[in-house]
Amino acid sequence: MMEALVLEKAGLLRIRDIDIVEKMGPQDVRIAIHTVGICGSDVHYYERGAIGPYVVREPMVLGHEASGTVIEVGREVATLKPGDRVCMEPGVPDPNSRASRLGIYNLDPAVRFWATPPIHGCLRPTVAHPAAFTFKLPDNVSYAEGAMVEPLAVGMHAVNKAHIRPGDTAVVLGLGAIGMLACAAAIAGGCGKVVVVDMVQPKLDLAARLGPVVPVNLKERAPAEVVMEETDGWGADIIFEASGNAESAETVFDLLCPAGRVVFIGCPARPIAFDVIKAQAKEARIETIFRYAHVYPRALSLMSAGKIDVKPFITDRYEFKDGIEAFDYACNMKPTSVKVQIVMPEAG
Repeated sequence: MMEALVLEKAGLLRIRDIDIVEKMGPQDVRIAIHTVGICGSDVHYYERGAIGPYVVREPMVLGHEASGTVIEVGREVATLKPGDRVCMEPGVPDPNSRASRLGIYNLDPAVRFWATPPIHGCLRPTVAHPAAFTFKLPDNVSYAEGAMVEPLAVGMHAVNKAHIRPGDTAVVLGLGAIGMLACAAAIAGGCGKVVVVDMVQPKLDLAARLGPVVPVNLKERAPAEVVMEETDGWGADIIFEASGNAESAETVFDLLCPAGRVVFIGCPARPIAFDVIKAQAKEARIETIFRYAHVYPRALSLMSAGKIDVKPFITDRYEFKDGIEAFDYACNMKPTSVKVQIVMPEAG
């Protein structure tokens, strides 16, 4: 039995004891959880009890953006030891699946992903996890920053799909946590300029401090007008659609240069109108992402080197005992908030 933050059903969270049995295998480690970020998917499960085909049918522990300390290692683990500070990739595929053998393990249909029904998440004292998906934090990366590697990995996976060339101009539509991190990753990846689009001015102001960023408040200016001004009428090389807003997603080709790339990151709540002719006329290359693969070591390297600073995005921190309050806040955050994190009791 362990005390955890449990989603009983849509709209009902409790902090209570729950019986979770996790056997340690020879290639596993046991980790004492330190910090857990609240993701948009956690909020969605809390509010609605489902995301597409993934339905909460029985009580489930939430949380998948985590850092912690190794407290036990399996007999075959040579890369980690008790006391190591780590972050964990929350999706564990079947190592023998075809997707894993092809290197696209994030697309393995059998992947077990924390806080995706029926798999319990990590808002609990300890977890057992494969060492292969557990990564040592550099000395200059804190637990709070370590819990940001998971959302950063999404942004970096999108950047990898975009095949950035040095000096490219990119557009990021939507400045939630993932949009912010995609912007930071695009700059680290070589973009010479990033136009960011949102309706919340404090988020635009925060993004503007990341580097060569041009903020556009959708309530004041048309994004296409600004993009064309910034590119001498040519259009942006890359569009990252991170809002998940259907109306925004329908405009991507208006912002794009000939032979440009579009990466869909956000998940619209409804099918979008896809203008095939607009895409064809520009020979647009269209990419989509689903989570990430092979990104964590590179994310940690960039963070350690100071090329990506995630600290400005960690805006709200709660103790575990106030975890329900943290989720309620995450459902209706202030405009100045980006990422809410929960610190576990032993770590506080």
